[in-house]
Amino acid sequence: MADLVYRSVMRDIKQKILKDEYPGMRLPDERTLSETYGVSRSSVKRALGVLAQQGIIFKKRGSGTFINPLYLKNQSLFHYEGNNLGVTDSFQLDGKKQSIQLLDYQVVPASADIQEELFLNDNDFVYQIKRLRLIDQQPFMIETGFIPIKIVPTLSPAIVDKSIFNYLEESKGKRVTKSFMTISVAPSDQQDQELLKLKPTEPVGIMGGVFFLDDGTPFEVSNMRIHYRYMKYSTFVNLDQEK
Repeated sequence: MADLVYRSVMRDIKQKILKDEYPGMRLPDERTLSETYGVSRSSVKRALGVLAQQGIIFKKRGSGTFINPLYLKNQSLFHYEGNNLGVTDSFQLDGKKQSIQLLDYQVVPASADIQEELFLNDNDFVYQIKRLRLIDQQPFMIETGFIPIKIVPTLSPAIVDKSIFNYLEESKGKRVTKSFMTISVAPSDQQDQELLKLKPTEPVGIMGGVFFLDDGTPFEVSNMRIHYRYMKYSTFVNLDQEK
């Protein structure tokens, strides 16, 4: 319950930031926010801590908590809300509708590479799922994933036609909260050009890596080939440690 409380506060503060509801780019203090939301100060502190880790706000000693102006200026297409790392929840464009087209669904033996990345055995099988993601019917991503059957034996084509991570959380009580990803760019191949409507001279963005459950179990090896127009990614580096 406490986990849901802090995430609810965090999402609301972020929405207010995006709507420019905080005068002078300054947030109210923790006590005021606690009273406003009717939650404990520890929940508020946790919500602010996550927003600070994401580079959305920063604390200035003796002055208060402020909104990072670069966040508003250079918003990434990825908006992680601290719930799960699924693409459905992470890609957000105001007023635009997401959809998924299932291209391929198979059950296959785990290859040597997949076994190593997902800590599987020689006799383990995985789902091989390829999907095309669209925003307002415009294709923007080809997503290929490998998921161990033993973790989710009920993953049918009807389920993977929607958000897999949301299904996992809502029906199994498991969340995907960690990932190790590599981001690169490459020349588009014939499939990219056909599905993403790219010209032969246009590149494709690539995000690949492993997603982990909240208990640390490797859940999916994923490769995402993204239309270059949607490849806007921001990061925030903070070497300070909370005392």
